[in-house]
Amino acid sequence: MKERKKIPIGIENFKEIIDKNCYFVDKSLMIRDILDSGSKVMLFTRPRRFGKTLNMSMLRYFFENSEQDNSYLFNDLAISNAEDEYLSHCGKYPVISISLKSMKQPTWSGAFAEFKDIVANEFERHFEKGVPDKITGRKMSGIQDFINGTADEQEYFTCLKLFSDCLYEIYGKNIIVLIDEYDVPLENAYFNGFYEQMLNLIRSVFESVLKTNNSLEFAVLTGCLRVFKESIFTGLNNLSVHSVMDNSFSEYFGFTESEVDKLLKYYQFTDKFDELKKWYDGYRFGNTEIYNPWSFVMFVQSEMGGNELSFQPYWSNTSSNSIIHDLISKGNRRIREDIEKLIAGNSIEKTVYEDVTYANMDVKSDYIWSFLLHTGYLKSKRVYMNGVQKYFEAVIPNLEIVTVYENTFRHWFDESIRKTDKSILLEAVLDGDTETFQAEVNRWLQRSIGYHDGYENFYHGFLVGLLEYNDDYLVESNREAGTGRSEIIVKNVVYHNKAIIIEIKSVRGNETLIEKCEDAIRQIDDMQYEFNLRNEGYKEIIKLGIAFKGKQCLVKRG
Repeated sequence: MKERKKIPIGIENFKEIIDKNCYFVDKSLMIRDILDSGSKVMLFTRPRRFGKTLNMSMLRYFFENSEQDNSYLFNDLAISNAEDEYLSHCGKYPVISISLKSMKQPTWSGAFAEFKDIVANEFERHFEKGVPDKITGRKMSGIQDFINGTADEQEYFTCLKLFSDCLYEIYGKNIIVLIDEYDVPLENAYFNGFYEQMLNLIRSVFESVLKTNNSLEFAVLTGCLRVFKESIFTGLNNLSVHSVMDNSFSEYFGFTESEVDKLLKYYQFTDKFDELKKWYDGYRFGNTEIYNPWSFVMFVQSEMGGNELSFQPYWSNTSSNSIIHDLISKGNRRIREDIEKLIAGNSIEKTVYEDVTYANMDVKSDYIWSFLLHTGYLKSKRVYMNGVQKYFEAVIPNLEIVTVYENTFRHWFDESIRKTDKSILLEAVLDGDTETFQAEVNRWLQRSIGYHDGYENFYHGFLVGLLEYNDDYLVESNREAGTGRSEIIVKNVVYHNKAIIIEIKSVRGNETLIEKCEDAIRQIDDMQYEFNLRNEGYKEIIKLGIAFKGKQCLVKRG
Protein backbone atom coordinates (compact mmCIF):
# COMPACT_ATOMS: atom_id res chain seq x y z
CA MET A 1 0.00 0.00 0.00
CA LYS A 2 1.36 3.42 -0.96
CA GLU A 3 2.37 5.48 2.06
CA ARG A 4 0.16 8.49 2.59
CA LYS A 5 1.66 11.97 2.71
CA LYS A 6 2.40 13.49 6.08
CA ILE A 7 0.33 16.31 7.50
CA PRO A 8 2.64 19.37 7.77
CA ILE A 9 1.75 20.54 11.28
CA GLY A 10 3.65 23.73 12.09
CA ILE A 11 5.60 23.78 8.80
CA GLU A 12 5.19 27.20 7.18
CA ASN A 13 8.03 26.92 4.67
CA PHE A 14 6.62 26.05 1.26
CA LYS A 15 9.81 24.42 -0.02
CA GLU A 16 10.07 22.19 3.03
CA ILE A 17 6.50 20.96 2.56
CA ILE A 18 7.09 20.06 -1.09
CA ASP A 19 10.55 18.56 -0.57
CA LYS A 20 9.35 16.39 2.31
CA ASN A 21 6.35 15.24 0.25
CA CYS A 22 3.83 16.55 2.78
CA TYR A 23 0.19 17.11 1.87
CA PHE A 24 -0.18 20.58 0.33
CA VAL A 25 -3.53 22.22 -0.32
CA ASP A 26 -2.80 23.88 -3.64
CA LYS A 27 -3.16 27.67 -3.47
CA SER A 28 -0.73 28.36 -6.31
CA LEU A 29 -3.25 30.13 -8.55
CA MET A 30 -2.97 33.02 -6.12
CA ILE A 31 0.21 33.80 -8.08
CA ARG A 32 -1.77 34.20 -11.30
CA ASP A 33 -4.38 36.41 -9.63
CA ILE A 34 -1.75 38.67 -8.05
CA LEU A 35 -0.13 39.21 -11.46
CA ASP A 36 -3.53 39.86 -13.05
CA SER A 37 -4.49 42.40 -10.38
CA GLY A 38 -1.86 44.91 -11.44
CA SER A 39 -1.82 46.27 -7.90
CA LYS A 40 1.38 47.86 -6.67
CA VAL A 41 0.74 47.06 -3.00
CA MET A 42 -1.71 44.41 -1.80
CA LEU A 43 -2.83 43.82 1.77
CA PHE A 44 -4.54 40.57 2.79
CA THR A 45 -6.23 40.51 6.19
CA ARG A 46 -7.22 37.14 7.64
CA PRO A 47 -7.46 35.53 11.09
CA ARG A 48 -4.34 33.95 12.55
CA ARG A 49 -3.35 30.47 11.35
CA PHE A 50 -5.35 30.70 8.14
CA GLY A 51 -2.35 30.15 5.85
CA LYS A 52 -0.94 33.67 5.47
CA THR A 53 2.67 32.76 6.24
CA LEU A 54 2.65 29.66 4.03
CA ASN A 55 1.24 31.63 1.10
CA MET A 56 3.92 34.29 1.52
CA SER A 57 6.57 31.57 1.49
CA MET A 58 5.05 30.16 -1.70
CA LEU A 59 5.20 33.60 -3.35
CA ARG A 60 8.83 34.01 -2.40
CA TYR A 61 9.89 30.65 -3.87
CA PHE A 62 8.01 31.35 -7.10
CA PHE A 63 9.21 34.86 -7.82
CA GLU A 64 12.69 34.93 -6.28
CA ASN A 65 15.82 34.94 -8.39
CA SER A 66 18.11 32.60 -6.49
CA GLU A 67 21.11 30.41 -7.23
CA GLN A 68 18.96 27.30 -6.89
CA ASP A 69 16.24 26.79 -9.47
CA ASN A 70 13.04 26.42 -7.44
CA SER A 71 10.67 26.03 -10.38
CA TYR A 72 10.45 22.26 -9.73
CA LEU A 73 8.47 23.02 -6.53
CA PHE A 74 5.50 24.00 -8.70
CA ASN A 75 5.58 21.12 -11.20
CA ASP A 76 2.51 19.35 -9.82
CA LEU A 77 0.56 22.47 -8.84
CA ALA A 78 -2.18 24.31 -10.71
CA ILE A 79 0.06 27.25 -11.63
CA SER A 80 2.23 24.92 -13.77
CA ASN A 81 -0.71 24.65 -16.19
CA ALA A 82 -1.11 28.41 -16.50
CA GLU A 83 -0.13 30.36 -19.58
CA ASP A 84 3.49 31.25 -20.27
CA GLU A 85 2.83 34.89 -19.42
CA TYR A 86 2.55 33.81 -15.76
CA LEU A 87 5.27 31.18 -15.72
CA SER A 88 7.73 33.64 -17.25
CA HIS A 89 7.81 35.46 -13.89
CA CYS A 90 9.14 32.42 -12.05
CA GLY A 91 12.60 33.05 -10.56
CA LYS A 92 12.98 36.48 -12.12
CA TYR A 93 12.89 38.98 -9.21
CA PRO A 94 14.94 39.91 -6.17
CA VAL A 95 12.62 39.44 -3.17
CA ILE A 96 12.72 41.04 0.25
CA SER A 97 10.76 38.74 2.55
CA ILE A 98 10.33 39.47 6.26
CA SER A 99 7.88 38.40 8.95
CA LEU A 100 7.07 40.64 11.92
CA LYS A 101 5.19 37.95 13.84
CA SER A 102 8.03 37.54 16.37
CA MET A 103 7.90 41.18 17.51
CA LYS A 104 6.03 40.46 20.74
CA GLN A 105 8.53 41.71 23.33
CA PRO A 106 7.13 43.59 26.35
CA THR A 107 9.35 46.68 25.92
CA TRP A 108 10.22 49.04 23.10
CA SER A 109 13.92 48.22 23.38
CA GLY A 110 13.19 44.49 23.19
CA ALA A 111 10.83 44.82 20.23
CA PHE A 112 13.22 47.13 18.38
CA ALA A 113 16.09 44.72 19.00
CA GLU A 114 13.95 41.96 17.46
CA PHE A 115 13.28 44.18 14.42
CA LYS A 116 17.04 44.72 14.03
CA ASP A 117 17.55 40.94 14.06
CA ILE A 118 14.81 40.46 11.44
CA VAL A 119 16.47 43.04 9.17
CA ALA A 120 19.94 41.57 9.77
CA ASN A 121 18.80 38.06 8.89
CA GLU A 122 17.23 39.18 5.61
CA PHE A 123 20.31 41.23 4.62
CA GLU A 124 22.49 38.26 5.52
CA ARG A 125 20.32 35.89 3.47
CA HIS A 126 20.98 37.98 0.36
CA PHE A 127 24.63 38.80 1.04
CA GLU A 128 25.91 35.64 2.74
CA LYS A 129 28.63 35.37 0.08
CA GLY A 130 29.55 39.02 0.35
CA VAL A 131 28.35 42.27 -1.16
CA PRO A 132 28.86 42.49 -4.96
CA ASP A 133 31.34 45.06 -6.28
CA LYS A 134 28.46 47.02 -7.79
CA ILE A 135 27.58 48.27 -4.31
CA THR A 136 30.06 50.84 -3.02
CA GLY A 137 30.37 53.75 -0.61
CA ARG A 138 27.61 54.52 1.87
CA LYS A 139 25.40 51.70 0.59
CA MET A 140 28.17 49.17 1.20
CA SER A 141 28.79 50.40 4.76
CA GLY A 142 25.04 50.58 5.34
CA ILE A 143 24.60 46.92 4.42
CA GLN A 144 27.40 45.90 6.79
CA ASP A 145 25.92 48.01 9.60
CA PHE A 146 22.51 46.37 9.19
CA ILE A 147 24.03 42.88 9.09
CA ASN A 148 26.06 43.62 12.23
CA GLY A 149 23.16 45.39 13.95
CA THR A 150 25.27 48.51 14.46
CA ALA A 151 23.27 50.98 12.36
CA ASP A 152 21.81 54.02 14.13
CA GLU A 153 18.20 53.69 15.23
CA GLN A 154 17.05 56.34 12.78
CA GLU A 155 18.62 54.44 9.86
CA TYR A 156 16.26 51.52 10.46
CA PHE A 157 13.34 53.75 9.53
CA THR A 158 14.42 53.53 5.87
CA CYS A 159 16.30 50.21 5.94
CA LEU A 160 14.05 48.43 3.42
CA LYS A 161 14.35 51.32 0.97
CA LEU A 162 18.14 51.02 1.06
CA PHE A 163 17.78 47.28 0.70
CA SER A 164 15.59 47.56 -2.38
CA ASP A 165 17.92 50.11 -4.02
CA CYS A 166 20.89 47.77 -3.52
CA LEU A 167 19.07 44.76 -4.93
CA TYR A 168 17.93 46.78 -7.95
CA GLU A 169 21.55 47.78 -8.68
CA ILE A 170 22.69 44.17 -8.42
CA TYR A 171 19.95 42.51 -10.50
CA GLY A 172 18.83 45.38 -12.73
CA LYS A 173 15.29 44.31 -11.96
CA ASN A 174 12.54 45.78 -9.81
CA ILE A 175 12.13 44.10 -6.45
CA ILE A 176 9.20 42.36 -4.77
CA VAL A 177 8.53 43.04 -1.08
CA LEU A 178 6.73 40.50 1.12
CA ILE A 179 5.85 41.55 4.69
CA ASP A 180 4.04 38.95 6.78
CA GLU A 181 1.98 39.75 9.92
CA TYR A 182 2.65 43.46 9.63
CA ASP A 183 0.25 44.38 12.47
CA VAL A 184 1.66 42.05 15.17
CA PRO A 185 4.18 44.64 16.48
CA LEU A 186 1.41 47.26 16.62
CA GLU A 187 -0.89 45.00 18.63
CA ASN A 188 1.92 44.06 20.99
CA ALA A 189 3.02 47.67 21.45
CA TYR A 190 -0.52 48.84 22.14
CA PHE A 191 -0.99 46.39 25.00
CA ASN A 192 2.50 47.05 26.39
CA GLY A 193 2.48 50.83 26.35
CA PHE A 194 4.86 51.88 23.55
CA TYR A 195 2.37 52.16 20.71
CA GLU A 196 3.45 55.56 19.36
CA GLN A 197 7.10 54.53 19.08
CA MET A 198 6.21 51.35 17.20
CA LEU A 199 3.70 53.17 15.01
CA ASN A 200 6.35 55.69 14.02
CA LEU A 201 8.79 52.90 13.07
CA ILE A 202 6.31 50.84 11.03
CA ARG A 203 4.89 53.89 9.29
CA SER A 204 8.35 55.17 8.29
CA VAL A 205 9.56 51.77 7.06
CA PHE A 206 6.43 51.26 4.97
CA GLU A 207 6.33 54.77 3.53
CA SER A 208 9.94 54.63 2.38
CA VAL A 209 9.79 51.23 0.70
CA LEU A 210 6.18 51.19 -0.54
CA LYS A 211 5.30 54.80 -1.30
CA THR A 212 8.35 56.52 -2.76
CA ASN A 213 10.22 53.60 -4.27
CA ASN A 214 10.88 53.49 -8.01
CA SER A 215 12.59 50.11 -7.58
CA LEU A 216 9.36 48.40 -6.44
CA GLU A 217 7.67 45.87 -8.74
CA PHE A 218 4.93 45.08 -6.23
CA ALA A 219 4.48 44.31 -2.55
CA VAL A 220 2.25 41.91 -0.62
CA LEU A 221 1.44 42.36 3.06
CA THR A 222 -0.58 40.20 5.42
CA GLY A 223 -2.11 40.77 8.83
CA CYS A 224 -5.28 40.37 10.86
CA LEU A 225 -6.45 43.98 10.71
CA ARG A 226 -6.56 46.82 8.25
CA VAL A 227 -5.16 49.71 10.28
CA PHE A 228 -5.81 52.78 8.17
CA LYS A 229 -6.46 55.46 10.76
CA GLU A 230 -2.91 55.24 12.00
CA SER A 231 -1.86 56.51 8.54
CA ILE A 232 0.59 53.66 7.97
CA PHE A 233 -0.39 53.74 4.31
CA THR A 234 -0.84 57.50 3.97
CA GLY A 235 -0.72 58.59 0.35
CA LEU A 236 -0.43 55.05 -0.95
CA ASN A 237 -3.01 55.45 -3.69
CA ASN A 238 -2.17 52.12 -5.32
CA LEU A 239 -2.91 50.02 -2.24
CA SER A 240 -5.57 47.32 -2.66
CA VAL A 241 -7.02 45.69 0.45
CA HIS A 242 -8.58 42.23 0.47
CA SER A 243 -10.33 41.51 3.76
CA VAL A 244 -12.60 38.70 4.93
CA MET A 245 -15.51 40.61 3.38
CA ASP A 246 -14.12 40.72 -0.17
CA ASN A 247 -14.73 38.19 -2.94
CA SER A 248 -11.31 38.67 -4.54
CA PHE A 249 -8.73 36.11 -3.38
CA SER A 250 -11.32 34.67 -0.99
CA GLU A 251 -10.42 31.03 -1.72
CA TYR A 252 -6.69 31.34 -0.99
CA PHE A 253 -6.76 31.49 2.81
CA GLY A 254 -8.31 28.60 4.71
CA PHE A 255 -9.78 25.48 3.07
CA THR A 256 -12.72 25.51 0.67
CA GLU A 257 -15.29 22.72 0.83
CA SER A 258 -13.90 21.06 -2.32
CA GLU A 259 -10.40 21.08 -0.79
CA VAL A 260 -11.77 19.55 2.41
CA ASP A 261 -13.61 16.88 0.47
CA LYS A 262 -10.45 15.99 -1.47
CA LEU A 263 -8.34 15.83 1.68
CA LEU A 264 -10.85 13.63 3.52
CA LYS A 265 -10.99 11.20 0.61
CA TYR A 266 -7.20 11.03 0.49
CA TYR A 267 -6.95 10.13 4.19
CA GLN A 268 -10.16 8.03 4.12
CA PHE A 269 -12.03 10.05 6.73
CA THR A 270 -15.10 10.90 4.66
CA ASP A 271 -17.36 9.47 7.39
CA LYS A 272 -16.27 12.39 9.62
CA PHE A 273 -17.46 15.09 7.22
CA ASP A 274 -20.71 16.07 8.95
CA GLU A 275 -19.10 16.42 12.36
CA LEU A 276 -16.13 18.29 10.87
CA LYS A 277 -18.50 20.74 9.27
CA LYS A 278 -20.12 21.53 12.62
CA TRP A 279 -16.79 22.01 14.34
CA TYR A 280 -14.56 23.79 11.83
CA ASP A 281 -16.66 25.09 8.92
CA GLY A 282 -18.77 28.23 9.01
CA TYR A 283 -16.35 30.94 7.93
CA ARG A 284 -17.32 33.08 4.98
CA PHE A 285 -14.71 35.11 3.12
CA GLY A 286 -16.53 37.12 0.51
CA ASN A 287 -18.98 34.58 -0.90
CA THR A 288 -16.68 31.60 -0.32
CA GLU A 289 -17.38 29.05 2.39
CA ILE A 290 -14.19 28.39 4.35
CA TYR A 291 -13.01 25.82 6.91
CA ASN A 292 -10.47 26.61 9.59
CA PRO A 293 -7.26 25.06 8.14
CA TRP A 294 -5.33 24.76 11.40
CA SER A 295 -8.07 22.90 13.25
CA PHE A 296 -8.76 20.75 10.23
CA VAL A 297 -5.19 19.48 9.82
CA MET A 298 -4.86 19.01 13.58
CA PHE A 299 -7.99 16.85 13.47
CA VAL A 300 -6.59 14.75 10.59
CA GLN A 301 -3.32 14.23 12.45
CA SER A 302 -5.22 13.19 15.58
CA GLU A 303 -7.33 10.72 13.60
CA MET A 304 -4.26 9.27 11.92
CA GLY A 305 -2.82 8.71 15.38
CA GLY A 306 -5.90 6.75 16.41
CA ASN A 307 -7.00 9.20 19.10
CA GLU A 308 -10.55 8.86 20.40
CA LEU A 309 -11.09 12.57 21.04
CA SER A 310 -10.13 14.12 17.71
CA PHE A 311 -12.80 16.83 17.70
CA GLN A 312 -11.31 19.55 19.86
CA PRO A 313 -10.99 23.36 19.80
CA TYR A 314 -7.46 23.36 18.34
CA TRP A 315 -7.44 26.88 16.89
CA SER A 316 -8.97 28.55 19.93
CA ASN A 317 -6.42 26.84 22.19
CA THR A 318 -3.51 28.52 20.38
CA SER A 319 -4.14 31.93 21.97
CA SER A 320 -5.39 33.41 25.22
CA ASN A 321 -8.73 34.55 23.74
CA SER A 322 -8.34 37.53 26.08
CA ILE A 323 -10.47 39.75 23.85
CA ILE A 324 -13.51 37.52 24.51
CA HIS A 325 -12.80 37.58 28.25
CA ASP A 326 -12.61 41.39 28.17
CA LEU A 327 -15.81 41.58 26.16
CA ILE A 328 -17.71 39.50 28.73
CA SER A 329 -16.12 40.90 31.88
CA LYS A 330 -15.89 44.59 30.94
CA GLY A 331 -18.85 44.87 28.59
CA ASN A 332 -22.23 46.17 29.70
CA ARG A 333 -25.49 44.24 29.90
CA ARG A 334 -26.35 45.02 26.26
CA ILE A 335 -23.08 43.43 25.12
CA ARG A 336 -23.67 40.33 27.23
CA GLU A 337 -27.17 40.05 25.80
CA ASP A 338 -25.67 40.14 22.30
CA ILE A 339 -23.23 37.37 23.25
CA GLU A 340 -26.15 35.41 24.70
CA LYS A 341 -27.96 35.60 21.36
CA LEU A 342 -24.83 34.52 19.48
CA ILE A 343 -24.17 31.49 21.68
CA ALA A 344 -27.81 30.48 21.32
CA GLY A 345 -27.24 30.31 17.54
CA ASN A 346 -28.96 33.58 16.69
CA SER A 347 -27.52 36.52 14.76
CA ILE A 348 -26.92 40.14 15.66
CA GLU A 349 -26.63 43.08 13.29
CA LYS A 350 -23.68 45.45 13.63
CA THR A 351 -21.99 48.26 11.74
CA VAL A 352 -19.07 47.30 9.50
CA TYR A 353 -15.84 49.12 10.34
CA GLU A 354 -13.04 48.23 7.96
CA ASP A 355 -10.46 50.48 9.67
CA VAL A 356 -10.37 48.72 13.02
CA THR A 357 -7.40 49.99 15.01
CA TYR A 358 -5.99 49.03 18.37
CA ALA A 359 -6.71 52.53 19.60
CA ASN A 360 -10.47 52.19 19.01
CA MET A 361 -10.74 48.56 20.11
CA ASP A 362 -12.61 49.29 23.34
CA VAL A 363 -14.93 46.46 24.32
CA LYS A 364 -17.75 48.97 24.85
CA SER A 365 -17.33 50.38 21.36
CA ASP A 366 -19.14 49.12 18.27
CA TYR A 367 -15.70 48.61 16.70
CA ILE A 368 -15.26 45.48 18.79
CA TRP A 369 -17.70 43.48 16.62
CA SER A 370 -15.74 44.25 13.45
CA PHE A 371 -12.56 43.29 15.29
CA LEU A 372 -14.10 39.92 16.17
CA LEU A 373 -15.17 39.49 12.54
CA HIS A 374 -11.68 40.15 11.15
CA THR A 375 -9.95 37.97 13.74
CA GLY A 376 -12.14 34.88 13.27
CA TYR A 377 -14.48 35.01 16.28
CA LEU A 378 -17.50 36.01 14.20
CA LYS A 379 -18.76 35.30 10.71
CA SER A 380 -20.57 37.66 8.38
CA LYS A 381 -23.74 35.87 7.35
CA ARG A 382 -24.99 38.79 5.28
CA VAL A 383 -23.79 42.29 4.39
CA TYR A 384 -26.15 45.11 3.44
CA MET A 385 -26.28 48.87 3.09
CA ASN A 386 -28.56 51.20 5.00
CA GLY A 387 -28.11 54.60 3.46
CA VAL A 388 -24.37 55.19 3.30
CA GLN A 389 -23.55 52.84 6.18
CA LYS A 390 -22.61 49.18 5.74
CA TYR A 391 -23.91 46.57 8.20
CA PHE A 392 -23.31 42.86 8.69
CA GLU A 393 -25.36 40.09 10.18
CA ALA A 394 -23.00 38.37 12.60
CA VAL A 395 -23.10 34.78 13.85
CA ILE A 396 -20.58 32.52 15.57
CA PRO A 397 -18.92 30.45 12.81
CA ASN A 398 -18.88 26.98 14.33
CA LEU A 399 -18.89 24.76 17.40
CA GLU A 400 -15.20 25.37 18.07
CA ILE A 401 -15.75 29.10 18.49
CA VAL A 402 -18.93 28.55 20.50
CA THR A 403 -16.76 26.73 23.05
CA VAL A 404 -14.53 29.81 23.29
CA TYR A 405 -17.46 32.01 24.29
CA GLU A 406 -18.97 29.40 26.60
CA ASN A 407 -15.72 28.51 28.38
CA THR A 408 -14.71 32.13 28.72
CA PHE A 409 -18.09 32.99 30.20
CA ARG A 410 -17.88 30.13 32.67
CA HIS A 411 -14.40 31.22 33.72
CA TRP A 412 -15.53 34.84 34.18
CA PHE A 413 -18.67 33.80 36.06
CA ASP A 414 -16.74 31.48 38.38
CA GLU A 415 -14.23 34.27 38.94
CA SER A 416 -17.05 36.71 39.76
CA ILE A 417 -18.61 34.26 42.21
CA ARG A 418 -15.33 33.74 44.05
CA LYS A 419 -14.63 37.46 44.35
CA THR A 420 -18.13 38.53 45.46
CA ASP A 421 -19.49 38.45 49.01
CA LYS A 422 -22.26 35.83 49.04
CA SER A 423 -22.90 35.86 52.79
CA ILE A 424 -26.51 37.03 52.36
CA LEU A 425 -27.27 34.17 49.97
CA LEU A 426 -25.57 31.55 52.17
CA GLU A 427 -27.30 32.73 55.30
CA ALA A 428 -30.65 32.66 53.50
CA VAL A 429 -30.29 29.06 52.31
CA LEU A 430 -29.03 27.89 55.70
CA ASP A 431 -31.97 29.57 57.45
CA GLY A 432 -34.48 28.31 54.93
CA ASP A 433 -35.31 31.94 54.10
CA THR A 434 -36.81 31.26 50.69
CA GLU A 435 -37.68 34.86 49.91
CA THR A 436 -34.12 36.18 50.36
CA PHE A 437 -32.56 33.11 48.75
CA GLN A 438 -34.85 33.46 45.74
CA ALA A 439 -34.03 37.18 45.38
CA GLU A 440 -30.29 36.52 45.51
CA VAL A 441 -30.42 33.68 43.00
CA ASN A 442 -32.49 35.82 40.64
CA ARG A 443 -29.95 38.63 40.98
CA TRP A 444 -27.13 36.30 39.93
CA LEU A 445 -29.23 34.88 37.11
CA GLN A 446 -29.43 38.35 35.59
CA ARG A 447 -25.63 38.40 35.40
CA SER A 448 -25.47 34.99 33.74
CA ILE A 449 -25.90 34.24 30.06
CA GLY A 450 -29.17 32.44 29.51
CA TYR A 451 -28.38 30.40 26.42
CA HIS A 452 -28.84 27.27 28.55
CA ASP A 453 -32.56 27.89 29.07
CA GLY A 454 -34.34 24.66 29.90
CA TYR A 455 -31.23 22.66 30.78
CA GLU A 456 -31.26 21.51 34.38
CA ASN A 457 -27.55 20.65 34.34
CA PHE A 458 -26.73 24.34 33.76
CA TYR A 459 -28.91 25.46 36.66
CA HIS A 460 -27.41 22.71 38.78
CA GLY A 461 -23.84 23.87 38.11
CA PHE A 462 -24.88 27.49 38.49
CA LEU A 463 -26.34 26.86 41.97
CA VAL A 464 -23.42 24.70 43.12
CA GLY A 465 -21.08 27.52 42.15
CA LEU A 466 -23.06 30.02 44.21
CA LEU A 467 -23.17 27.80 47.30
CA GLU A 468 -19.51 26.78 47.42
CA TYR A 469 -16.62 28.54 49.16
CA ASN A 470 -17.86 28.23 52.78
CA ASP A 471 -15.47 26.25 54.99
CA ASP A 472 -18.13 25.30 57.56
CA TYR A 473 -20.48 23.73 55.04
CA LEU A 474 -19.91 21.02 52.44
CA VAL A 475 -21.78 21.13 49.13
CA GLU A 476 -22.42 17.68 47.66
CA SER A 477 -23.66 17.25 44.11
CA ASN A 478 -25.63 14.28 42.71
CA ARG A 479 -24.96 12.19 45.82
CA GLU A 480 -26.63 8.82 46.32
CA ALA A 481 -29.46 9.35 48.79
CA GLY A 482 -32.42 7.20 49.75
CA THR A 483 -33.57 5.43 46.61
CA GLY A 484 -32.04 7.86 44.14
CA ARG A 485 -29.59 10.73 43.72
CA SER A 486 -30.21 14.11 45.27
CA GLU A 487 -29.36 17.20 43.21
CA ILE A 488 -27.59 19.26 45.89
CA ILE A 489 -27.00 18.75 49.60
CA VAL A 490 -25.50 21.45 51.81
CA LYS A 491 -24.48 20.21 55.25
CA ASN A 492 -22.69 21.53 58.29
CA VAL A 493 -19.48 19.51 58.64
CA VAL A 494 -18.44 21.12 61.94
CA TYR A 495 -21.45 20.41 64.18
CA HIS A 496 -23.50 18.01 62.01
CA ASN A 497 -26.60 19.86 63.16
CA LYS A 498 -28.12 21.14 59.93
CA ALA A 499 -28.44 20.04 56.30
CA ILE A 500 -30.28 21.40 53.29
CA ILE A 501 -31.60 19.28 50.43
CA ILE A 502 -32.14 21.14 47.15
CA GLU A 503 -33.96 19.68 44.15
CA ILE A 504 -33.94 21.59 40.85
CA LYS A 505 -36.50 21.60 38.07
CA SER A 506 -36.69 23.58 34.86
CA VAL A 507 -39.95 24.75 33.33
CA ARG A 508 -40.89 23.59 29.84
CA GLY A 509 -43.89 24.29 27.67
CA ASN A 510 -46.98 25.35 29.59
CA GLU A 511 -45.66 24.28 33.00
CA THR A 512 -45.53 26.85 35.79
CA LEU A 513 -42.81 27.65 38.29
CA ILE A 514 -45.03 26.76 41.25
CA GLU A 515 -45.91 23.38 39.72
CA LYS A 516 -42.28 22.50 39.21
CA CYS A 517 -41.37 23.62 42.73
CA GLU A 518 -44.01 21.28 44.10
CA ASP A 519 -42.71 18.47 41.86
CA ALA A 520 -39.22 19.03 43.25
CA ILE A 521 -40.36 18.86 46.89
CA ARG A 522 -42.46 15.80 46.15
CA GLN A 523 -39.42 14.08 44.65
CA ILE A 524 -37.32 14.80 47.76
CA ASP A 525 -39.95 13.06 49.87
CA ASP A 526 -40.74 10.20 47.49
CA MET A 527 -37.06 9.33 46.96
CA GLN A 528 -36.29 9.66 50.70
CA TYR A 529 -33.27 11.90 50.13
CA GLU A 530 -33.12 12.70 53.86
CA PHE A 531 -32.59 9.05 54.87
CA ASN A 532 -28.77 9.07 54.81
CA LEU A 533 -28.59 12.46 56.46
CA ARG A 534 -30.66 11.18 59.41
CA ASN A 535 -28.28 8.25 59.76
CA GLU A 536 -25.36 10.68 59.83
CA GLY A 537 -26.94 12.44 62.79
CA TYR A 538 -28.42 15.51 61.17
CA LYS A 539 -31.49 16.66 63.13
CA GLU A 540 -32.56 19.76 61.22
CA ILE A 541 -33.08 19.09 57.53
CA ILE A 542 -34.47 21.80 55.26
CA LYS A 543 -36.01 20.78 51.95
CA LEU A 544 -36.01 23.31 49.11
CA GLY A 545 -37.62 22.93 45.71
CA ILE A 546 -36.31 25.37 43.08
CA ALA A 547 -37.82 25.89 39.65
CA PHE A 548 -36.07 27.80 36.85
CA LYS A 549 -37.39 29.37 33.70
CA GLY A 550 -34.86 31.36 31.72
CA LYS A 551 -33.52 33.99 34.10
CA GLN A 552 -36.26 33.50 36.67
CA CYS A 553 -36.43 31.19 39.63
CA LEU A 554 -38.96 30.33 42.34
CA VAL A 555 -37.99 28.74 45.66
CA LYS A 556 -40.38 26.80 47.90
CA ARG A 557 -39.70 25.10 51.23
CA GLY A 558 -41.00 21.62 51.91
